[in-house]
Amino acid sequence: MTLPGFTQQFIETNGVRLSVHRAGAGAPLICLHGYPQNHMTWLNVAPTLAKQFDVIIPDLRGYGDSDAPADDTDHTTYSKRTMAQDIVGLMDVLGIARAHILGHDRGARVSYRLALDHPDRVNKLGIIEVVPTGDFWARWSADVGLAAYHWTFLAQPHPLPETMINADPVGYIDWTLASWTLANSIDALPPVAVESYRTQARDPARIHAMCADYRAGATTDRAIDDADRAAGKQINAPFKFLYAEYGFPDKSGDAAGQWRAWAPQVVAETCTSGHFVMEENPDAVLNCFEPFFAGLADG
Repeated sequence: MTLPGFTQQFIETNGVRLSVHRAGAGAPLICLHGYPQNHMTWLNVAPTLAKQFDVIIPDLRGYGDSDAPADDTDHTTYSKRTMAQDIVGLMDVLGIARAHILGHDRGARVSYRLALDHPDRVNKLGIIEVVPTGDFWARWSADVGLAAYHWTFLAQPHPLPETMINADPVGYIDWTLASWTLANSIDALPPVAVESYRTQARDPARIHAMCADYRAGATTDRAIDDADRAAGKQINAPFKFLYAEYGFPDKSGDAAGQWRAWAPQVVAETCTSGHFVMEENPDAVLNCFEPFFAGLADG
């Protein structure tokens, strides 16, 4: 399914073929989606962003129409370092030296890893609804564990979670999506986007990729974050962080404070929403990030 007004192309990079939607003109703005979604999560904000930016929306490896390679034993195939390299490779193919990066959920983890590993490729960084992976694991509690149970469930060894989800993939995806909205209803999300999420969930290779994404989060990604934290590595790009009053970062304690340890210049805002802010409260996303990326506020 394509975004209205956007063209789709397929780009080979870093050993995978990525599906990419693009529209608009101006400074390049790369938008990275999260789990269990794809490019369609940007449906309510992408056309507006394309009025002043060159908006580039890839499906991450394993999601949407992009390739979904099998995981490896060390869980590097879906590490955020590997996925960030996908985006750098995409920029190289498109001839883009630097871009603004905006990420939500898993895409936000790819985004901040890109800013840490490739600081020369990032103009400004926008993060929606995550705190750093290592920090989130370190703040695990009963309340967080109940809300974010999927972090441990999906990270279980193959094929346990895949087998359980594939028994009723659409039912699992619908329940997951609904339970993370403020209204506890799938009706909070655009029906055409929901159908695209259901379609990818019917593909066992993509369910495996999603589990591999979380296996990397529990192992490789966490180790890389911890090493960078110990080394004092920081994000130097201008940085805006938006999180929901009822989302996952809010449950982990001082969400803005966790980011300030990585990026002292971060500017944080909250909004009324569930986890899927672009779909549940698109105005909050546009009001936060349009002026930021345009250079009208906060750097």
